[in-house]
Amino acid sequence: MDKFTRKTSFEQWLSPISNNLLEEQVKNYQLNYYTKKLHMTSFLKLLLYAQLHETESLRALSDCVFSEELQNATQLDSISFSQLGRRLNLVPTEFFQTIFLDLVKQIHRKTDFQARRKTTTPLKIIDSSTLPLNLNNHKWAKFRKTKSGVKLHLRLVFMEKGHSYPDQSVLTNANEHDRGQLEILVDDKECMYVFDRGYLDYERFDRMTDEGYFFVSRLRKNAVVRSLETLSLPEDSSVLSDEMVVIGTTQNRSENVFRLIKVWDTKGNELHLLTNRFDLSADEIAELYKSRWAIELFFKWMKQHLNIKKFFGQSEQAVHNQVYIAMIVYCLNVLAQRNTKSKRSYLQISRYLKAALWKPEHIWLRKIGGNTVP
Repeated sequence: MDKFTRKTSFEQWLSPISNNLLEEQVKNYQLNYYTKKLHMTSFLKLLLYAQLHETESLRALSDCVFSEELQNATQLDSISFSQLGRRLNLVPTEFFQTIFLDLVKQIHRKTDFQARRKTTTPLKIIDSSTLPLNLNNHKWAKFRKTKSGVKLHLRLVFMEKGHSYPDQSVLTNANEHDRGQLEILVDDKECMYVFDRGYLDYERFDRMTDEGYFFVSRLRKNAVVRSLETLSLPEDSSVLSDEMVVIGTTQNRSENVFRLIKVWDTKGNELHLLTNRFDLSADEIAELYKSRWAIELFFKWMKQHLNIKKFFGQSEQAVHNQVYIAMIVYCLNVLAQRNTKSKRSYLQISRYLKAALWKPEHIWLRKIGGNTVP
């Protein structure tokens, strides 16, 4: 009898998604009203399955329901691709966003995020990446004569040993400027924010400093800077210079004094780093900025291994929904790693899951929970 009640690896993987939260959101948005067949729980499982297997279209996903195991998991014996398309276009993006944010809270707990805030300043990295779209199918997202696209503005929590995870995001059309999103993505005075030149906004930097937010950003080389004081550096420092400055022209100058640190990058280019943090050494600030590579790796990983190369729907809502499903998959992999204390990479966890998808959960858990990495 036990073999019929045991969880599959697929069910174990998606178990962090709260059934109570799911039911609450379904009720709030009335998503199962007048629904005879494709209920939201089944639909969510199908979308997660499609992400795992990088299914290329809703028609292909419809054909996958031929699988007896997928039928058992979704309680569906068949579903048309047109029904899937209508559902994807109608479900509010806030539904998937709420699930994503709840998984982020669970990751916070698993990584002792609140406890770490008492002993150190958590590092959060902000950046954006454009996801290209077909102009003929997505005219609402046009940003150049021949291109369409959406922009994912993301905040990433950076942890020790190179681990990181997203904890906030905003989706806009690709023509939206990055710096307008700082108001949303900077909201915690106990964190240190790292971002690139796309977020330069002198007025905003003044407000952040006045309100008690700390940041380090890259400054354009042609920025107008007036040096007030040159700070001394230790003999073994890799930093070129460390100065106290005001930025901007006479007509539009910062009200606060900032710190300008010049360093070499790995390619031998000179970087100008701006920060309002004066209690750390120049080398420590430079190291903080180097952490920004983590978000570049995240975007690269996401585009290579999650199903956002080709979008299932043509509407803005359908595209946004698919992006959030991709981030839900990423968070589920993070939680699988943290819950099992696995040393496997997220990619390995995902590969083993696909290989053991309908097998009993202990087979997958035992494999990813091993102490050796092949």
